[in-house]
Amino acid sequence: MTERKSLQAAIAQQLANLPAPLAVEPARQLTELLEQWPPAALGLLQQEDIPAALVRVFALSEFAATACQRQPQLLQDLLASGDLQRRFAEGEMQGLLEQTLIGAEDEAALQRLLRQFRLRQMLRIAWRDLAGWADLAATMADLSALADACIQGALDKLQGWLQAKLGAPFNVHGRPQGLVVLGMGKLGGRELNFSSDVDLIFTYPEAGETAGAVRSVSNEEFFNRLGRQLIHSLDSKTEHGFVFRIDMRLRPFGDSGPLVMSCDAMENYFQVHGREWERYAMIKARVVAGAADDGEELMDMLRPFVYRRYLDFGAFESIRDMKQRIAAEIKRKRLANNIKLGEGGIREIEFIGQAFQLIRGFAGVGAPSAFKGLLNLD
Repeated sequence: MTERKSLQAAIAQQLANLPAPLAVEPARQLTELLEQWPPAALGLLQQEDIPAALVRVFALSEFAATACQRQPQLLQDLLASGDLQRRFAEGEMQGLLEQTLIGAEDEAALQRLLRQFRLRQMLRIAWRDLAGWADLAATMADLSALADACIQGALDKLQGWLQAKLGAPFNVHGRPQGLVVLGMGKLGGRELNFSSDVDLIFTYPEAGETAGAVRSVSNEEFFNRLGRQLIHSLDSKTEHGFVFRIDMRLRPFGDSGPLVMSCDAMENYFQVHGREWERYAMIKARVVAGAADDGEELMDMLRPFVYRRYLDFGAFESIRDMKQRIAAEIKRKRLANNIKLGEGGIREIEFIGQAFQLIRGFAGVGAPSAFKGLLNLD
């Protein structure tokens, strides 16, 4: 029996284990895949556990099946490199993307390479999840690392190109300035899933202006331009798709506020105008890209806003009020069985978790440990 026939027999055996209606489409797709597969690479599909995983992934994910059919080289490369069978080390995703983006000489090339990288990694992560080779925690961590890497990779390129046009930004004392990108929500908590938007906040350390160009601009203008370019590079839909949908509504004053604020202005906003729900949102905030040291200084500045010095029972009353408003809205819109907003749903679980985090955090434990404390209240 030839290699191809042997592989076809192994796949047919795995398809026979599926309910008949579920096996029809994967059988067709896998037949087409094998027809495209080069003979020299058949051995990659005959590795232990690959035929079973191939059938399972094709049966459960239209995205994965379509990606493998349209670009079989993707799967060949993932198998040949061993990337499909292993979990990446911390920082490895960023390193791989840096190598990928070396050849990006303009924004069009940047967008294309980002989307190609995203497709490869999404296929890898989805395969490992569906095949049972990675647990939920590893899958969310990989997706979050992918988002972090794409944001940082795009930012590095865009900031370099913008500095070549407008000069490098400095504060009044001549200290270089860089954009700080805060990840919020699921990205901030490293809990990103396959369909998640990416919630971001942009800030920069201090006011000043650029130097080294014919016409200098203020740091505010420089970072506003950079922020808009960063959103466009990740969010815009091209022939290669998009990277991540970007949501900036959690920034100070929401859609009506400036896209980018200095760290001092950010601190002032939260101390003067910060609302209770913003305290809860900031629990998960972390620096995901940009000037890391400046970002950590900002997080230290904002910690007294999030975790009050004394136990704040008003926070619990605020949570109750917010829950009551949501309950009234659910009743008005007849969403009682909504899995996110309904009774016992995702939002209610979040409220309970946030209450424990604020209790734990006020004692000076800090946000990261507060989350651990929620799971193990020792």
